[in-house]
Amino acid sequence: QVRLVESGGESVQAGGSLRLSCVASDYIGRPHCMAWFRQAPGKEREPVAAMNMGGVSTYYVDSVKGRFSVSQDDAKNTLYLQMNSLKPEDTAMYYCSTHPGRRRHCSGDYWWSSDEYTLWGQGTQVSVSS
Repeated sequence: QVRLVESGGESVQAGGSLRLSCVASDYIGRPHCMAWFRQAPGKEREPVAAMNMGGVSTYYVDSVKGRFSVSQDDAKNTLYLQMNSLKPEDTAMYYCSTHPGRRRHCSGDYWWSSDEYTLWGQGTQVSVSS
């Protein structure tokens, strides 16, 4: 059974940068969409970014556009999230997700919906202080 494992979360000061990684324990057939979500204490989980694995299309929520960048190393089954110009409001647990049984690309119509994904990692904590 495929697992997702996130890493890279740390405590940083505002304006700093972090790179999160999400490794899939086994190959997942292409095409498939992988996404980053985050959840702050007392708030609902929200989408951050997504990318077509084996492809180049990327998607971002407005609040992170221009600051965050999603990328992949297809050979390593790894999805990355480069986060620059971090703000205190970026503080959250960050999760990566995918749907191993669904062979379709990300789409602007649904990449942002948690219902699109069935497999989630355990999360990695990002804390940004002012």
